[in-house]
Amino acid sequence: MMLPTHALVGLALATPVAVARPSLATPLLAGALAGSVLPDLDVVARHRRTLHYPTGYVVAAVPIAAVAVVATSPATVALAAGTVAAAVHCRMDRYGGSYEFRPWERKSDRAVYDHVRGRWRRAKRWTRYDGAPEDLLVAIAAGLPLLVVLDGPFRQLAAGTLAIAVVYTAFRRRLSDLAGGAFRRMRDGAKRLRVGCQR
Repeated sequence: MMLPTHALVGLALATPVAVARPSLATPLLAGALAGSVLPDLDVVARHRRTLHYPTGYVVAAVPIAAVAVVATSPATVALAAGTVAAAVHCRMDRYGGSYEFRPWERKSDRAVYDHVRGRWRRAKRWTRYDGAPEDLLVAIAAGLPLLVVLDGPFRQLAAGTLAIAVVYTAFRRRLSDLAGGAFRRMRDGAKRLRVGCQR
């Protein structure tokens, strides 16, 4: 699923607790937001493998959440919300499409790497690919209630994230074509440079 969907779902998961405990709302929401986007920072490394831990985050979330309940503080609450959001992120990626550059072509079934089992988990394709219309529906379902319940910077963040989700969905396939063309031009330029240096 697309990053805006992950961010909105993470915020939506933390919002009921934030409403019940307003004094902890900021660390809860900030932690959930950070945890929901953290796994996708591996896009610059080995995407859906380097920072994606579908089993590890779940195992870590249980004791961290217990500590947050017993020793409640802004730090423990933020860490617990972040770990739960990261676990949900990895699960959501499994329900979506594969991690390939053009996932609608379905050349791979690899959704997310499970370090505990030492293998890739298969994509279920409930949402066909990141930025698919059904992905946008999930983002809208998670985001619209946030616009009603939250206020201040987090409401603005939710509104901006929803707007990004709409634009990304509208141009998802075109962006892939543009990025692919740019990659091919860079690759061809590098080849010409190597050939020129060898002469």
